[in-house]
Amino acid sequence: MRRILVIDDEKPTLSMFSLYLEAYGFEPLTAETGERGLEIFREHHPSIVLTDIKMPGMGGLAVLKQIKEESPDTEVIVITGHGDIDLALKALNLNATDFIDKPIRQEALESALRRAEERLASLRDKDQEIAVREVGDVVAIDIRGNLTSRSEPYLVKAYKEASGPQGTRPLLLHFEQSASINGAGIAVLTQLLLESDKLGQPVAISGPSENFTKVFEIVGITKFVDIFETEEAAVVMLQGKGSGSTTEGAQ
Repeated sequence: MRRILVIDDEKPTLSMFSLYLEAYGFEPLTAETGERGLEIFREHHPSIVLTDIKMPGMGGLAVLKQIKEESPDTEVIVITGHGDIDLALKALNLNATDFIDKPIRQEALESALRRAEERLASLRDKDQEIAVREVGDVVAIDIRGNLTSRSEPYLVKAYKEASGPQGTRPLLLHFEQSASINGAGIAVLTQLLLESDKLGQPVAISGPSENFTKVFEIVGITKFVDIFETEEAAVVMLQGKGSGSTTEGAQ
C-alpha cells in the first residue's frame, strides 16, 4: 500500500484527505505543520507528498524545497488557494510536480494522484522521456514524466532533430496527460518556441493536463503556439487542414 503524506494546518482538511486517500487504497500520513511534515517524511519516505503552501511557521514552499533537495524523485503536489496561479508557478520553479486548488474537489485530487502514480511508474532515463516520431508530414516529440533542467539537453537535441536542417518542419509537442514541467523546463521550452516563431516554423502543443494548459497560458506560450486536447486536432492544423484556432479542440 503506497503511503501519501499530507501537510496542512487545518484539521478538517487533513481529515478529508485521510478519508479520500483511504477510500482510494492509500495509507495516509498527516502533519499539521511543515516541521512535523519533514519529520514524518524522513521517517517513512512516502513517494507522494501533498502540502499546503500557506501555513504558520514553515510554509509549503520551504517544505517543498527541502524535500526535493533530499529526494528529487518524490512527487510533491502543492495545495494552493483558488485561482492562485502565481503561487503555483513559484512552486513549479522549486520543482513541484503538480498543484491542486482549495477548496479541494474530489475529481481534481483523483486526477492529480493518478498523474503522480503514472509518473512514478514510468521513472526512466531522461533521454527516454523525450522521443521523436513522424506523423505524416509532421514530426512529433513525445514528452513524458517530468520536464526539468535535467531534460534540457535531450529536449534541445530532439527539437533540432525534429525541426530539420532549415528549422522549419511542422512540429508537434505532445505531452502525456501525466507529464509535468517545472520552471526550468518552462524556460527551456519557451526559448525553443520563440526561436521557432522567429523562423516561421509551424508548431503546436497537444495533450497537456488542464493544470499545465493554464500554466502555458499564464507564462505566455499560448500567444504564439496553439494548444489542443488531442494529437489528431493538432496534426490537422499543422497540415493546413484546420483553422488553427486555439478554441477548436483546445483545453
